[in-house]
Amino acid sequence: MTDAPPPQAAASPTTAHHAAAPRSVRVAVLTVSDTRTEETDTSGQYLLAELRAGGHEVVGYRVVRDEAPEIRAALEGFMRDATVVLSSGGTGITGRDVTIPVVESLLTKPMPGFGELFRMLSYREVGGAAMLSRAVGGLAGGTLLFALPGSLNAVRTAWVGLLRDELGHLAFEVARHGQPGAAGRVG
Repeated sequence: MTDAPPPQAAASPTTAHHAAAPRSVRVAVLTVSDTRTEETDTSGQYLLAELRAGGHEVVGYRVVRDEAPEIRAALEGFMRDATVVLSSGGTGITGRDVTIPVVESLLTKPMPGFGELFRMLSYREVGGAAMLSRAVGGLAGGTLLFALPGSLNAVRTAWVGLLRDELGHLAFEVARHGQPGAAGRVG
């Protein structure tokens, strides 16, 4: 009896979806902060640099105060052009942290796994303090929204651990069968 090589494993649906995913995605970045400016926004600048290095199209960037009307207006404006909007800041539990209720009010399909996985990765880095993060993600019409904590370390954790390698796949999934009531855009 000869040792035959094992049969070729079929490609998983996820692998096939990654292969079909766009290489460039239209992304906007929003920083929510009462103290940061574009010049001092290390988290936002990190995301912009990583997105551009990854070949993505940055269609918008703003820094707004931690005020619900400003956050909502910025997100809704970005949602017109972006397939993905990444926000950082305003996700904690202080009285000034209002990003999460605004984002949640826009979501039509929450993705609880994003926040769960983010907190799992954060726990490895900061221990029990990870519970203070209310990071959230999901679909708002035809746009994916992800609200990240404002620290550079947290943004790096979310980018490297969750978003960087899945951005195209996420855009593919949103466009694959269309979204009710949303204009279709790929990438």
